[in-house]
Amino acid sequence: MRINPTTSGSGPGVSTLEEKNLGRIAQIIGPVLDVAFPPGKMPNIYNALVVKGRDTVGQQVNVTCEVQQLLGNNRVRAVAMSATDGLMRGMEVVDTGAPLSVPVGGATLGRIFNVLGEPVDNLGPVDTRTTFPIHRSAPAFIQLDTKLSIFETGIKVVDLLAPYRRGGKIGLFGGAGVGKTVLIMELINNIAKAHGGIPFGGGGANMNEPPGARMRVGLTALTMAEYFRDVNEQDVLLFIDNIFRFVQAGSEVSALLGRMPSAVGYQPTLSTEMGSLQERITSTKEGSITSIQAVYVPADDLTDPAPATTFAHLDATTVLSRGLAAKGIYPAVDPLDSTSTMLQPRIVGEEHYETAQRVKQTSQRYKELQDIIAILGLDELSEEDRLTVARARKIERFLSQPFFVAEVFTGSPGKYVGLAETIRGFN
Repeated sequence: MRINPTTSGSGPGVSTLEEKNLGRIAQIIGPVLDVAFPPGKMPNIYNALVVKGRDTVGQQVNVTCEVQQLLGNNRVRAVAMSATDGLMRGMEVVDTGAPLSVPVGGATLGRIFNVLGEPVDNLGPVDTRTTFPIHRSAPAFIQLDTKLSIFETGIKVVDLLAPYRRGGKIGLFGGAGVGKTVLIMELINNIAKAHGGIPFGGGGANMNEPPGARMRVGLTALTMAEYFRDVNEQDVLLFIDNIFRFVQAGSEVSALLGRMPSAVGYQPTLSTEMGSLQERITSTKEGSITSIQAVYVPADDLTDPAPATTFAHLDATTVLSRGLAAKGIYPAVDPLDSTSTMLQPRIVGEEHYETAQRVKQTSQRYKELQDIIAILGLDELSEEDRLTVARARKIERFLSQPFFVAEVFTGSPGKYVGLAETIRGFN
C-alpha cells in the first residue's frame, strides 16, 4: 500500500519538491479552470493543482482543483473543489505532482473533514503525518472475502425481509421525504449500541458546495475508511447520504467539461464513475467495509438511470414507499420491493426463511385484492380473502416500530427488536 508522505502545512497532497511546476489560468467558466503549463511540464490526470494569490480587493485566495482533461496546446482543464470567486486569468497555479490526499489513521476518529481532508470542526489540526491519495485501485479479486453472515439492525422489517450482509453494500431507496435519513440515523444509533467499538464514517455534502467537491467527497470518506480496513484490519461502517448527489455532481461536471449527455441527461460515464466508487467498498481477508447508502429516487421512478445503476452493486435494497408513509406507518419499508441476497435458507436458517416468505405471500395477495376492495368493498370477498386482508393489515402495523432518533417528534420511546423476537412474534 502506497502512502504519500506530505509535510504538515503543505496542504492536501502537495508535493515537497523544491522545483515547483507552475502554470497560469487561461480561462475560467464557473467551477472549471483552463490552465496553461510550459511545454513538457503537463500535470497528470487527477493531479491536484493549487491556486494561491490575491484577488482584486487584496483578499487571500486559496483554491484546490483537480485535473480532468488534457486539452492539447499545453493546456489542462481542471475542476475546482471550492468556490472560484476572486480568481482571475493570469493567476499562478502550482501542480502538486500528486492526487488529492487526505489524512488517515486513528487521529481522524471523531473529527469532521471537508473534501480536501482539512478539519472543519474547529478542534485544531489533525495529529497525523500519514495521508492516502483519494484515487486508489479496488482490492484484487483474490483478496476478496466471501464469508456470508448477516448483521442485526434491531429494525423488524429489515431483519426479517431484507437482512443486511456484514461487509456488504446496502441501499435505502426512496423519494423525497419518505424517511431515508431518519432510517440511516436509526441504524447508526442501533449499530453503535449493539456493536460498540466499530469505527464508522459518514459521507455527505451541502448542496451549495461546488460540483467538484460533491463529486469527490465520497472518495475522501471511503479513503479514510479503507485505512482502517487495510492497515488496522478492522471492520468499518461507511454511511453515505446521499449517493444520488454523487451522480448528480458527476452529471454537472460532465456537462461543464463538454461531454455529450447520455440517457435522461446523465453523464455518459455514469456506470464507470459508480463502479470506481462501489468496487472499492468491499470485504477483504484483512477487514470489511459495510456500507449503507441512501439513494434518492427522482420522481419515485426506480427505473431512472441513477438508482438503476446503483442497484447493480448492492447486496440488499430497502425500498421506502410513499403509500406506507402516507398511512403513517414508519419505517415505510415496502416488504415486496425490498430485496436481499442473504434471504436464503442456508444462510438465515429454515425458520427465518419460511416466516419471511409467508409474510411476503400475504402482502402480495393483499396487494392483488386492493383493486377489488376499492371497487366492490370488503363484503364481496370470500371468507378466506377477508382473513388474508385482516392478516396483511396486522402485519403492516406489526412491521412498524418507534425509532430512538424520532422520540422527540413522536413522543414514543424507541424500540430495538432482536431478530429472534421478530420471528417469534410472527409465529
